[in-house]
Amino acid sequence: MTNTTTGNDTLIVALNKLDRDPLNVRKTYSTDGITEMAASIRADGYRILQNLIIRKGDKRGRYHVIAGGRRLAALNLLAEAGEISKDYPVECKERSADDATEISLIENLQREAMHPVDEYEAFRVMAEAGKSVEDIAARFGTTETMVRKRMALGRVSPTLLDLYRNEDMSFQQLSAFTVCDDHERQVDVWNSLPSWNRDQRTIRSALQGEAVKATDKRMKFIGGLDVYEGAGGAVKRDLFDEHNGGYALDVALVDRLVTERLEAEAEVLRAEGWSWVEIGPVIPHDAHYMHRVYPVAVSLSDEERAEEERLEAEHDDLVAQVEDGEGDDGTEPRIKAIQTRLAVLTAAQEAYTSEDIASAGCYVAMDYYGNLEIERGLVRPEADGEEPDGEMLEGESGEREDGRATVALPPEQHPEPAFKIPAPLVQELTAQKTAAIRAELAHNPDIALAAVVQTLLASLLGNFGGYDYTSLELTVKSERLEDSIADPAACKGITVLDELKENYGHILPGRPNDLFEWCLEQPSSTLLDLLAYAAAKSVNAVQHPHFERKAQRAHAERLAQALNVDMTQWYVPTGENYFGRISKAGIKDAITQAVGEDFALGVAGMKKAEAVELAERKIAGTGWLPKPVRIAARAEQEHEMARVIGDDDGECPSDVDEHPHGEDPQLSEAAE
Repeated sequence: MTNTTTGNDTLIVALNKLDRDPLNVRKTYSTDGITEMAASIRADGYRILQNLIIRKGDKRGRYHVIAGGRRLAALNLLAEAGEISKDYPVECKERSADDATEISLIENLQREAMHPVDEYEAFRVMAEAGKSVEDIAARFGTTETMVRKRMALGRVSPTLLDLYRNEDMSFQQLSAFTVCDDHERQVDVWNSLPSWNRDQRTIRSALQGEAVKATDKRMKFIGGLDVYEGAGGAVKRDLFDEHNGGYALDVALVDRLVTERLEAEAEVLRAEGWSWVEIGPVIPHDAHYMHRVYPVAVSLSDEERAEEERLEAEHDDLVAQVEDGEGDDGTEPRIKAIQTRLAVLTAAQEAYTSEDIASAGCYVAMDYYGNLEIERGLVRPEADGEEPDGEMLEGESGEREDGRATVALPPEQHPEPAFKIPAPLVQELTAQKTAAIRAELAHNPDIALAAVVQTLLASLLGNFGGYDYTSLELTVKSERLEDSIADPAACKGITVLDELKENYGHILPGRPNDLFEWCLEQPSSTLLDLLAYAAAKSVNAVQHPHFERKAQRAHAERLAQALNVDMTQWYVPTGENYFGRISKAGIKDAITQAVGEDFALGVAGMKKAEAVELAERKIAGTGWLPKPVRIAARAEQEHEMARVIGDDDGECPSDVDEHPHGEDPQLSEAAE
């Protein structure tokens, strides 16, 4: 057929004259996507709803498709199946070659998927017109399962559909309401649940009327069934169960009472003046990595101190009476009252300064056992690093608004502030160390086997200290080291592990259900290699800014010693990864440690870039490493060093540490 032109700049081109445009930014289309598009075109009488955008091709009479590559592929699929002719007429719009890349980029980036509620309404109209689910799926080029999921949204209240349209609700939340047809109940549940506790499980649980046991931690937290019943909640009691006391039938009311108590506790903290106070179902995981401020010592008044001593003496006397069987009915209540008062006096002996309260905040939550849990003194990242005006220095005394004295520890006198590696850099350096230990362990299945067995025993037998004394995070968890390293592509340890992962990917079965049978068929050598890889991936020696993990990192140190890890083969300090990220004082210390103090004398008068360049040049090839990335010497190595020194002329070489094992501040800092 010949090309013809219609109105509105539309050009009719034969299908076999259209080619994919090499300038199109999108090169790949999924097979499923092409098949779905073909089904949609077929269902609409082999018409395409949107014209292809084309430009003249390199050969006369041929055209490149700038936008509409999936439609072109679908038409060709239909032509190959014999459903349309190879010269099928296709409506197109022509553009210049100069605009080709820009047009294809705009089409692929600016395309927005149809809103799920709009899909539901479109499907509903067709269903009301008598179309079956199969017909609707074919018409829209989608699956029957997807049509049924969208049609299920018809059970949801229009009020909630509008919330979802306005992006005030997620699709997961919206889909949870499909378990119930009662629109009024749906809206009541949504309004009764706190904003932080509107997840899919909670919504579904509230709608399905799952009862809450009297022994549930939420019931304990709010004060029991009596408090719940006092708020108007219905209770179902099991007359044959003398222990749990019954069930609360209104889940939404229970959750509301939990929220109200959390809010009440939060208000008390807000009244204390904290910068921020947040409530939630649990303390967020990020709280463990936040900087903290701590309370300072507060002196009791003379009257309070005298009261404390008197109550302690009375308490001891009453306890002795109970033990001797001489107490009366009022003895134990009096003991509890004394313990309560002593706890108040003990708590009064420390307090946060007003400056710390103004800069820090608190999380309020319910713990696993249904008790109130409060984390105070947390400093958010945006406020971290800003020292509050008038901060009390160590050794200074202060006074609270109630007149009590506050005391801080005495200072150590230093002529100048000691150099300290920035916490984020310590995190990166220990991540480098972790990557190296992982890579070495992955090639040493014998040590990996020993480490895994030790970890498994620690988890099975509580007398081995649990997970606190192993660096292997076996569940199996694996810290993502790329998040702690500025340039992970340059980390040798990560590269080695990535290569191993690719190699093992070629031999492992593709389906998880087949993995166990596959393992049963493998020789021990293969299983040991895989065990070493899994153990290596679980190693975590990373020191986070506010989560030091000292015991775990000490274990990683011993693991590295057993592997004879040579960190100089895995990490080399450069201007980019270290010297450019520390102060000039740190650069001076590094040069002094590596090549001697004489070479570091001019650092103080240099510009930062010059000092970095000097450090990189002088330290190159020396084997010097920053403390957080060093591996501490083993006891056997230290003994050998001591023997060599003893055989010498009595002079201690400058590169040998004088501190015995366990007392070397440098090595202990490396382990910390």
